[in-house]
Amino acid sequence: MARISTNIASLIAQSGLSRSNADLTTRLQRLSTGLRINRGADDPAGLIVSERLRSEMKGLEQAVSNSERASSVIATTEGYLNEVADLLTSIKSLVIEAANTGGVSQEEIDANQLQIDSAIESITRISNTASFAGLQLLNGSLEYTTSGVAVSAISDLTVFSAQFGNASNVPVSVEVVTSAQTAQLFLSAPTGTLLSSVTLEVAGDDGVQTMSFVSGTTLANVITAVNTLKESTGISASLYNAGDATSGLYFNSIEYGSDQFVSVRKIGAGGDFFQLYEDKTVATVLQRDIGQDVVAVVNGALAVGRGVEVSLNTPGLGVKLVLTTDYATMVGGSAAKTFNVTGGGVNFQLGPSISATQQVGFGIQSMAASRLGGTTVAGARYYLESIKSGQTNSLNNGKAQSASKILDAAITDVSVLRGQLGSIERNTIQTNINSLQIGIENIAASESTIRDADFAAETAALTRAQVLVSAGTSVLAIANAQTQSVLALLQ
Repeated sequence: MARISTNIASLIAQSGLSRSNADLTTRLQRLSTGLRINRGADDPAGLIVSERLRSEMKGLEQAVSNSERASSVIATTEGYLNEVADLLTSIKSLVIEAANTGGVSQEEIDANQLQIDSAIESITRISNTASFAGLQLLNGSLEYTTSGVAVSAISDLTVFSAQFGNASNVPVSVEVVTSAQTAQLFLSAPTGTLLSSVTLEVAGDDGVQTMSFVSGTTLANVITAVNTLKESTGISASLYNAGDATSGLYFNSIEYGSDQFVSVRKIGAGGDFFQLYEDKTVATVLQRDIGQDVVAVVNGALAVGRGVEVSLNTPGLGVKLVLTTDYATMVGGSAAKTFNVTGGGVNFQLGPSISATQQVGFGIQSMAASRLGGTTVAGARYYLESIKSGQTNSLNNGKAQSASKILDAAITDVSVLRGQLGSIERNTIQTNINSLQIGIENIAASESTIRDADFAAETAALTRAQVLVSAGTSVLAIANAQTQSVLALLQ
């Protein structure tokens, strides 16, 4: 049969040629863009997965950038802290030199005091000027803020880290469960005097001294002798009952905690009466005793105690508390004290998703002289500022020993902060960057497998499409020419 109204062969050739042209267009598009998926129709499921992977990769890349910025902030902060540490070290040498009163004149001591004043002012100046891209680092603007702190129970407070989550503040509860104690030895003396001559060796954390007493020496004179040398031994003496010389005598370490000890023993002949006990009500004879650290529970977790200080380091809270002596030594524990961490600190987004688990926060305390080196001296809390001219613990006042203790505490404060920042940079930020970069590599590889074009396969498919288009064009020409054979029937 011969029909000219409908050319079936031509329609078939046109259909095949259209498919070949579409395939050729697809191959050309993929080769020109380098992508296998250019629109949703190319691979709907693949496009969804690819876009999710791209989003995750962008988040990871920004997290790496955030981590690098955090590392820069910490490095800058530590650079300033290094200068503070150098100044504190120089002040230490000046204080030690001034203590050498046998070989240093008062004029030299005054000159040292002037240098100390200048160095302390420089420390405060660094605290006020240290910054990173407009962010003040050491003036206290990056430390945590608190409210409701009971000063009768907590004399000093440092919050290293706090996890707020969706809350506006972090409540903190502190409860002493075991009291801090000094090292202690008890001497019974019913007559209020020494029954025979005796030579004693009194030893504590600060040193050892030997004291000789004749028979009949009153306990008041023994106490005076021991307390006169307490700066050299770290040991003080007092009556069991004030005003009652027959109540007995206590030898106590000046400081609290398990790293404090008291040792009192007789040397040589005599002193057979001399026996020491842990307490008046304890019959066991002792020659040496050690103190006891405070034990406290902070937010339900057992905190590490050292003397009257307690420290807690958990994912939700990192804090150090210096308890007052009255609160830390309450027998049988005490009522819990509460306060709130209300804000502050510095928070870095280190992960690709905004959540508390992918953020790290910490506080950077003020390095001003009025905040460094908190030390309890004679029942009062003093800071680095107190060793300047005209202040309580200045060299001009002959307080070289107190100044040295405050300086040691200040050096420890700076060293601890540097150590904490270094730990965060090394163990948190650097490891975070490494893990994120591994994630970026793997996600990029996965996204490439799904979305990128395989040039080897696409060039082979392009050649095939080109051949099919060429063949289809030829076939269509032949199919169109077939209808012309009908003209032979009209001749």
